[in-house]
Amino acid sequence: MARSRQHYSSQDASLSPTAGRSREWEGPSRWTEYLGPDMTSPMPSRTSRNASLDGQVQASGGSHKGLNMQWVVQLIEVADGLMAKMYRLNQILDYPDPVGHVFTEAFWKAGVFPNHPRICLLLSKKFPEHFSKLQLERVDKASLDALHDSAEVHLQSLEPWVQLLLDLMAFREQALRLILDLSSTVITLLPHQNSLILHAFMDLFCSFVRVNLFSEKMPRKMMLQTYNLLHTMSRNDRDFDYYHRLVQFIDSYDPPLKGLQEDLNFVSPRIGEVLEAVGPIIFLSTDTRKLRNEGFLSPYHPRYPDILTNSAHPMRAQDLANVTSYREWVLLGYLVCPDELLRVTSIDIALVVLKENLILPLFRDEYILLHEDYQLYVLPRILESKKMAKSGRTKQKEADLEYSVAKQVEKMISEVHEQALLSCDVIHRERRILLKQEIGRMVLFFTDQPSLLAPNIQMVFSALALAQCEVIWYFQHVGVASSKSKAGRMVSVDIDPNDPTIGFLLDGMDRLCCLVRKYIAAIRGYALSFLSSCAGRIRFLLGTPGMVALDLDSTLKGLFQRIVQHLENIPKPQGENISAITCDLSDFRKDWLLILMIVTSARSSINIRHLEKATVSTGKEGLLSEGNAAYNWSRCVDELESQLSKHGSLKRLYFYHQHLTAVFRNTMFGPEGRPQHCCAWLGVASSFPECASPIVPEEVTKIGRDAVLYVESLIESIMGGLEGLINILDSEGGFGALEIQLLPEQAAFYLNNASRVSIPSTKSPKVAAGFPLPGHESYPENNNSIKMLEAAMQRLTNLCSILNDMEPICVLNHVFVLREYMRECILVNFKRRLLAVLKTDNDLQRPSILESMIRRHMRIVHLAEQHISMDLTQGIREILLSEAFTGPVSSLHLFDKPAEQLTGSATEVVCNWYIENIVKDISGAGILFTPVHKCFKSTRPVGGYFAESVTDLRELQAFVRLFGGYGVDRLDRLMKEHTAALLNCIDTSLRSNRELLEAVAGSMHSGDRLEREACLKQIVDLDTVIGFCIEAGQALAFDHLLAEAAGAVLEEGAPLIYSLLSGVIKHIPEELPEKKEIRRLRGVANSSGLVADHDSEWARSILEEVGGANDDSWSLLPYLFATFMTSNIWNTTGFNVDTGGFNNNIHCLARCISSVIAGREYVRLEREHHRRRSFSNGRAGETFDPEIQSRVSAEASIKSAMQIFIKFSAGIVLDSWNEINRSHLVAKLIFLDQLCEISPFLPRSYLEPHVPYAILRSIYSQYYTNSPSIPLALLSSSPRHSPAVSVAHASPVSRHFRGDSTPQYSSNDSGFHKGSSSHSQEHPYDMDSGSLRSVDSKHRNVRRSGPLDYSSSRKVKFVEGSTSGSTGPSPLPRFAVSRSGPISYK
Repeated sequence: MARSRQHYSSQDASLSPTAGRSREWEGPSRWTEYLGPDMTSPMPSRTSRNASLDGQVQASGGSHKGLNMQWVVQLIEVADGLMAKMYRLNQILDYPDPVGHVFTEAFWKAGVFPNHPRICLLLSKKFPEHFSKLQLERVDKASLDALHDSAEVHLQSLEPWVQLLLDLMAFREQALRLILDLSSTVITLLPHQNSLILHAFMDLFCSFVRVNLFSEKMPRKMMLQTYNLLHTMSRNDRDFDYYHRLVQFIDSYDPPLKGLQEDLNFVSPRIGEVLEAVGPIIFLSTDTRKLRNEGFLSPYHPRYPDILTNSAHPMRAQDLANVTSYREWVLLGYLVCPDELLRVTSIDIALVVLKENLILPLFRDEYILLHEDYQLYVLPRILESKKMAKSGRTKQKEADLEYSVAKQVEKMISEVHEQALLSCDVIHRERRILLKQEIGRMVLFFTDQPSLLAPNIQMVFSALALAQCEVIWYFQHVGVASSKSKAGRMVSVDIDPNDPTIGFLLDGMDRLCCLVRKYIAAIRGYALSFLSSCAGRIRFLLGTPGMVALDLDSTLKGLFQRIVQHLENIPKPQGENISAITCDLSDFRKDWLLILMIVTSARSSINIRHLEKATVSTGKEGLLSEGNAAYNWSRCVDELESQLSKHGSLKRLYFYHQHLTAVFRNTMFGPEGRPQHCCAWLGVASSFPECASPIVPEEVTKIGRDAVLYVESLIESIMGGLEGLINILDSEGGFGALEIQLLPEQAAFYLNNASRVSIPSTKSPKVAAGFPLPGHESYPENNNSIKMLEAAMQRLTNLCSILNDMEPICVLNHVFVLREYMRECILVNFKRRLLAVLKTDNDLQRPSILESMIRRHMRIVHLAEQHISMDLTQGIREILLSEAFTGPVSSLHLFDKPAEQLTGSATEVVCNWYIENIVKDISGAGILFTPVHKCFKSTRPVGGYFAESVTDLRELQAFVRLFGGYGVDRLDRLMKEHTAALLNCIDTSLRSNRELLEAVAGSMHSGDRLEREACLKQIVDLDTVIGFCIEAGQALAFDHLLAEAAGAVLEEGAPLIYSLLSGVIKHIPEELPEKKEIRRLRGVANSSGLVADHDSEWARSILEEVGGANDDSWSLLPYLFATFMTSNIWNTTGFNVDTGGFNNNIHCLARCISSVIAGREYVRLEREHHRRRSFSNGRAGETFDPEIQSRVSAEASIKSAMQIFIKFSAGIVLDSWNEINRSHLVAKLIFLDQLCEISPFLPRSYLEPHVPYAILRSIYSQYYTNSPSIPLALLSSSPRHSPAVSVAHASPVSRHFRGDSTPQYSSNDSGFHKGSSSHSQEHPYDMDSGSLRSVDSKHRNVRRSGPLDYSSSRKVKFVEGSTSGSTGPSPLPRFAVSRSGPISYK
């Protein structure tokens, strides 16, 4: 029966362009290129449309009575190959419009056509006239000459596409012959009798129509005319061999629908029969209410819930799987066979399908506008029939009915376009909602009752097919513009890009497919059982009297016996070994198709009707029904995956992947989006490469690349949504709203406001509304916010769980593991968040607030981690480590790492901020160290906060907890580098002033005051050196605070290590020089605040590292420091009992003097020891133990140097005062007393001979007695004790020291700075309470006299401030009083 491809080609040699054509077109088979070696040999078909045939017929030798189904399968494949080539040509030519002769610039630059538009367009427009009649030389002589010169080149570029035209012509003739043969010989084409051959026939019919409709989008006329022109130029004015046949072919199909209607007129009645037969299934598929109420897609009967299997209408439910093909048959069938619309039932079928479609898909994403073509090519035929019927109404009774039907069809075609524009999206949206509900219930049911999946597998295929159709319809119609026939304008279809049902359908299809794959063994077992039982029924039917009476010929009898043998030889499923059974039923299907081809042919003596009559009288299913059922169930044994691919594959969505991405982004994280849907959206890409045609090899690469980009784009969106959910929870409106804690200054602000409100009904000031009170989330009006948080938490955990469990997405050789992407996303987002919250809009974030933010974010990460089978905590630790450690990563490991990438950007930012703004005070904020409160304060905000808000122990402890020991080390290292530079300035000053200092020292020892004063005046840049020393003292104070904070955190987090370290440090030997290990241990203890003399050890480590204090001039260091007492800086220095320091940080100078002198002596003694050991002959100390000798000598040297400093400093101080200049005296005496308090090597008894303690006690008594209104009252208590918004203090606005006048100072004790607060200049002394004002008026002009009398000849203004907190917008009052010291020297 089935002749070979070679025989078929030789039979049609007259049609083949290979006769007399160039050698490259010669070959044994025309279609080898389109079919490939796998299609010319026995092989299942690759097309999904004819998958029901399996292509099994291709290998069968057949009877002369049978149908040649091999040609059907092959020509369907050829049609796909032809359309793939035309699609590729359109891509190359930038989608031209040959009908309107619109060609872009890219069209001419594509290299297919010669870039001579005038000639080519003329040839196309004048088709079918021969170019010789067009006088082309008059049109464009230059282009024509250029064509002559390069004719051969252009000929070669056009030749493969002209070959495509020849293939189209040959395909038309062969397909038409085959369609005619099938139409005239097949006895029945009804779906319930002969569905397998019906689908093959209609697939060929539809492929034929689509190929010819698609060919109109290709510039056929220009291609043929241009090729023929070039051919004559290069072949001695001889036309192309097939030129005239191609002209006739193209002309007859211009437009294609005209030629199709003429060519297919002979099969029109058979098409009409088929379309009428499939009408009921189409009506059923459009009736969503009936589908729902009757339970066509439900595994249980809706009216009888106890009946689990849907036995009410299994055949019709199964036939729903083909409804997509049926709709396509209707659209194409009535378009090319318009006379069939005049059947009585056809109008309803056509109306239903036309009303829900606007386009007619041709191939991939190419389509034609459906209603426009119906009005242009179908309506005229209907009008013609109506006219003929009208003229014959008086003669025939049937003509009246024909006229009536034609009139109804005319009305339907005229009106259905408007209906479709309005209702098509509504119809499909309703259908999508139905499928969403039914598939959702189906998934739940089969998950709970998997044993019922196998009996209902055909219903699952129907649900998948319907969902597949709806999803593809949605994306096919996105962006479609259809022209209204009456208005003549384009109207875009209103497709909602935010439709969430798409995600539900994709997810439902994906889960159904997963269920089928999961229980594939059960389905195979059920199918094998059915086939085993079917064998007995078929053997029984073959033995009935009716079948015996038919007297089958040997061929049919042998085929039936083979069918029974195939079914009886099926292995019996036993126990759990179903999945191990390998059963190939392709031979069974091949034999059954041979039987069908014989009995459905009119040439056979035994046909389908005979078989039905012979077997249906038994009261059971007929023989053909049993065989068809066995055929279908056999595919569930060995071809279940291909069945699943046919009904559930969404590979065609590749051609709409950009719309796919847009809809995903609009719906995934919308109110109805579900995290679990992302699996299906991503999984679609796995099937994209299947769209590539083997005819066009470059498509595989392009489609694969696009599929990978699609997955990456979706993953980027998913991870963006994941970050968004985390950031929503991490925002101030998220978890931040649930853990609100007022800062101390905010709480004080509320208390002050509450105390000022005398009437309870009075509203609080607007400023108070800026801070939400803790617990506000419990108010009823905030209920929606809490629900939003709960929804975000639920969605985050669901998304994490789904991504964690998702299977890897495989696209060609790319594998995407979403769990890894999620881990990377969470960790990168954490790092980004860490760096983002380091700084506020103004400046550095408070460490305590930063710590709470990071901890809040980490809690969210840990919440997500509970649903992820990965260790995110380890990743968080790695990020914190990399942001805290500022060296190369390889320094953290013992082994070498190739990457020397520097890290620690977060630590670097914070540490640099502290150095620049606190230690160096580059912004001039008036940074002061307050010993009483152990923090730094400022006269104005440093960035967004006052200095005390970022430097007290609580904030530094938060810094230590955040950045750990590496952060502490980095900040310590930066301060050491800065301090080393400052100490280098001291070294420079010592070297440059060495002679003067030696002279000063000599005069001090000899008591020559005049010489001393003369030398002191010659020392240059004394104030500059003092400034450097004060800055070094600030660094010492800050590092001491940092060490204390580090120790507190260490004791809290690792108490055993802390106690071990504190115990060891007490017992380490005090020898000099120290061993390396002991030195490191002392350094660790010092950085944790466990060494008693932190400052000396720190200065000593700096001098050792930089090799400082190695010059003999350093022996003059006490004398240099003593000269500081002659500086003008003391003229503006005042002591504040509230802070325990001076107004210009001069108390930090005491820290510097004490630590540098001690550190220098330690370094000197170590060097001397090294020198002594190098010159010794190995003899140890003869008189003293080395350790005791070193410790005693070190302490003695330090005390000696400190005594020298105290002696000569006190002498300079007491010698320099007089009646004209005595303002500096009190500050200097207090300074010397503080130095004794700071230094462990300087007991107060050393100061007693020079400054009796009775004088100091008198000074302190005067200060502390008058503390509420003392002169030079500076910073008050720390923020934790007095968190007022604004208090006054006397810190210098500028660090520059000018003259002897005392400038006015102001401060804010609050750690929280609000930009809206301002200081009133008009009424600086106003207060709500009048008590201080009365004190002020009482004392403003009263002289303060201490125990010793003062002369009244000199009055110096001082600024006086109060320590009580302000409650209004203006600062506290400042009092200007005349300053009288507590003592007077006469």
